[in-house]
Amino acid sequence: MQHLYDIDVRVPMRDGVGLAANVWRPAEGTAPTLLVRLPYSKDSAILGQGALPNVLALLEAGYALVVQDCRGTHRSEGEFVPHMADRHDGEDTVAWITKQPWSDGTVGMYGPSYLGMVQWETAVTGAPGLKAIAPAYTSIDNYEAPWYSPGGALSLSLLTMWNAMMYTADAQRSLAAGEGSVAVDQVQQLGQALLAPEALNDVLPTAEVPVLAAYGKWWDDWMAHPSHDAYWDAMELTPELKNVTAPALNIGGWYDLYIGQTLRTYTTARQKAGTAQAREGQRLIVGPWDHLSASGVYPDRSFGPPADAQMMGLTDLHVKFFDHWLRGDTTALDGVAPVKIFVMGIDQWRDEQAWPLPDTRWTDLHLTSTGHANTADGDGLLTPEAPADTGHETYLYDPRRPVPSAGGASMPVTPGFCGPVDQRTVAAREDVLCFATPVLDEAVEVTGPVSLTLFVSSSAVDTDFTAKLVDVFPDGRAINLCDGILRTRYRGGLATEELMEPGRVYEITVDMTGTSNVFLPGHRIRVDVSSSNFPRYDRNTNTGGVIAHEGEEQMIPAINHIHHGPNHPSRLVLPVIDRKDRS
Repeated sequence: MQHLYDIDVRVPMRDGVGLAANVWRPAEGTAPTLLVRLPYSKDSAILGQGALPNVLALLEAGYALVVQDCRGTHRSEGEFVPHMADRHDGEDTVAWITKQPWSDGTVGMYGPSYLGMVQWETAVTGAPGLKAIAPAYTSIDNYEAPWYSPGGALSLSLLTMWNAMMYTADAQRSLAAGEGSVAVDQVQQLGQALLAPEALNDVLPTAEVPVLAAYGKWWDDWMAHPSHDAYWDAMELTPELKNVTAPALNIGGWYDLYIGQTLRTYTTARQKAGTAQAREGQRLIVGPWDHLSASGVYPDRSFGPPADAQMMGLTDLHVKFFDHWLRGDTTALDGVAPVKIFVMGIDQWRDEQAWPLPDTRWTDLHLTSTGHANTADGDGLLTPEAPADTGHETYLYDPRRPVPSAGGASMPVTPGFCGPVDQRTVAAREDVLCFATPVLDEAVEVTGPVSLTLFVSSSAVDTDFTAKLVDVFPDGRAINLCDGILRTRYRGGLATEELMEPGRVYEITVDMTGTSNVFLPGHRIRVDVSSSNFPRYDRNTNTGGVIAHEGEEQMIPAINHIHHGPNHPSRLVLPVIDRKDRS
């Protein structure tokens, strides 16, 4: 199909604001249309990197394409405030497309991260022309991902870097309009500085980060609402899934910062979307990818050529998905399973029928030791049997000396900051407890949600507990798989704060999102426990106060204890899959 290309087409919104779009439309006749909305410039390259399908392939498949700057970004009019206008603007844009002479009246949406958020924000309006969406690396609850964590800690490195980037663009727009109040070069310099994680050591109190705090905008609001209160409730889309009529192709990465939300969104939409078609039409794909890379190649662990998103056919899958729902090709998805996951360890793609897997055997591995589980060289053990003896582990969490981030589902800013990273350096610290199984004689597959239940006490009224699932290789490499953090004031829920009584034992659960990995013979399963993961998350000052407004002078060390034994069954809960046909 031949296309005509129009630049900076003005799309009117209901309040008169015009949003700029680039449009690839058929030279003759009509076509189904794919819509991409983004705040990072519609003129940027979107030809098929990472989780994005190849644009040329979509055009060759006979689709029209509209790429639009979100309100208040780049060439679009209005003011940009994250998420505030995206529901109405998405709904209005879909309606505008369906009325164009080159449109056949059907619209699909795709794209990762913020581009995925705006898809769900459009879908919950029930926009009649929207027939399918393909959100990747994204969330329907902006508190739990990306700005905070499911355990209530602030996503510090992501928040500072993303705001510096967005404020720089906003400052440039304001300066061009003669409205600049903050020097653009100041914002740009800060943005560059924050690309180095160690720079965040000096940004205390968090709410007063230079330039970002002065620039204000939504930064002040996000700092003022550390709990999942009414402010965040207004942005959460879960209650509105009942309005969704568009099936979704949900795409995630085991090392993506949104992985927990990607998995929950799929399962929740399967249950609560507004029509049987939308519920049954949900699809899920998860690869060994992070937020910006879908190659599956990392310095400490490579998952092989099949792991690359483009090599495994991600573009072709987009075409099939849209052909089915926009063109009515009932055979387009034949042979495409509802769930497709990359199983690490054996490094293979596998088709499944549901998530979590129906044959999951939930397995407890109990934490035990003789009181010396500090560091990977300690005596911390994971055992299937509950320990008969009572005991506890102790370590000092000093927020002035936090455990450094080493890989994981975080925003990549420097090499080694995200993805699978050897944990040996971090696990050599005295404030990291390590509990491991003996060397495995047989393979153990862990596929599904992972959590850690701990019985804890502390000298502080509030502190954090972190958990990290690790695959220990025969050569000593210790590769992280998934992790989590819980701010203990939120142990009863993210909406309310409840401080601890020093010395009292509490049962808590750390959500570690999920993974799919086969621990091979000769390997060991390990969980690492501590109280910080910095600068991925902000440091708990341990005072019970408003952390974002406290500096180093307010920080106090916490003596933290992990209890285990018959009365305090601290345990790692794993989704074990037993299959004889595993190769």
